[in-house]
Amino acid sequence: MDAEDLCFAGAAEQARLIRSSQVSATELVRATLQRIERVNPKINAFTEVFAEDALAAAGDADSRVAAGENLSLLGVPIALKDNLDVAGHVTSFGTDGFTVPATTDSPLVTTLRAAGAVIVGKTTLSELATWPFTETAAWGASRNPWHLDFSPGGSSGGSGAAVAAGLCGLAVGSDGLGSIRVPSSFNGTFGVKPQRDRVWHSSRDWNRLSVNGPLCPSVADAALFLDVASLDSSTGTTYGSFVAALAAPPEPRRIALAWKSAAYYPLAARLGSSQRRAVESTAEVLRSLGHTVSECEVGFPQALSTNYVLRYFAGVAQDVAAMEQPEKLSKPTAQMAALGRRVSPMVVRSMVEGEAKLAAKVNRIFDDFDVVLTPGAVEDPVKVGSLEGRDAVRTLYASGRKIPHFAPWNAIGQPAVSVPAGFSELGLPVSVQLAGPAHSEAMLLQLAAQLEAHQPWADHRPNL
Repeated sequence: MDAEDLCFAGAAEQARLIRSSQVSATELVRATLQRIERVNPKINAFTEVFAEDALAAAGDADSRVAAGENLSLLGVPIALKDNLDVAGHVTSFGTDGFTVPATTDSPLVTTLRAAGAVIVGKTTLSELATWPFTETAAWGASRNPWHLDFSPGGSSGGSGAAVAAGLCGLAVGSDGLGSIRVPSSFNGTFGVKPQRDRVWHSSRDWNRLSVNGPLCPSVADAALFLDVASLDSSTGTTYGSFVAALAAPPEPRRIALAWKSAAYYPLAARLGSSQRRAVESTAEVLRSLGHTVSECEVGFPQALSTNYVLRYFAGVAQDVAAMEQPEKLSKPTAQMAALGRRVSPMVVRSMVEGEAKLAAKVNRIFDDFDVVLTPGAVEDPVKVGSLEGRDAVRTLYASGRKIPHFAPWNAIGQPAVSVPAGFSELGLPVSVQLAGPAHSEAMLLQLAAQLEAHQPWADHRPNL
């Protein structure tokens, strides 16, 4: 396998190659770092690259393989969104308003290291993870590997771009209103927003909207990540194997094809022709695989969008309050925080407490169906620099209207995945979303793996 194929192989295959001694961790990590050095200047996906530490960790991994250790991610290069603490490094949150290095790794980073993962660097994100595109005063603009004039999305834009460009075996992102699924949709990667509390997440979670999860080349990579990172906090044990779930024969599922979003009508852009074809062709593939697909809209309550918007605004304000130097923020993010400060703590508590009733209404769809199929992003991403100079409201409108289908599943805490589904007229990736009832990741992974086997998306690579 040549160096490029190795870099694009994905975490699961890379782990297998290392375990079977077909490649050493040092060879893999060196190839990854060389590719980052060559490609990252074009796409600006990393805030930091830990080259020296990564090579040392790879050497240690090779010694452990030789000693017979068999850890899930031993020697695999992964990247972290720069809102996760890595000891000795400043956690930027997409700004230069933080200066004090973290003293310890975040619990998720500790878990990944314990599974043998090699941390190659930290990836770019929008300021405080606020926006669904990735351009900041601190780190500049990140670019989509498929078309450098366009954004990779956000807020986990660097993670999506890094995976799409073959710069890591998988990347970790966070998803508060779609921030894993948005860049997955725009970059042609597979992205998972897990069930809330499935994977460790920070207390800075936008009032329980945000969770951590993987952006990956393949469904198998996501299953491996979830096996490593999922922990039942009540028992201290894992939830069971998602990798094993992929090996089980998939059951026929009842799938609701839903076109409408929960967003306020003025916010939602019209579904593009490429994005519509992606949903329609995915539905046909699912039918050919033995599933029943019927058009049926989710009964999103009118109050749902108000619920997640207020929690989001308040969450941004809370994040700004924790900054060392909030004066470093851009004008739109500072304006978002000002809006959030107008949401009282009492209202926030009311929104969080009201989630259960809203979830019950949304979940009526699962009385008759197992899964909901929706569009992913409804248009191509914004062009780099096209939103410069706009205020917060205009920035949110122009970028948020492209992604109306993601946020409801954050508001009720349930899993959803972004599945690559072809390309637009401009050659940019398009996707569909699969969403399910609580704790349904295994079922969603099985369906996505069937789609991947039928139309392998990892065969396509950006020309960099």
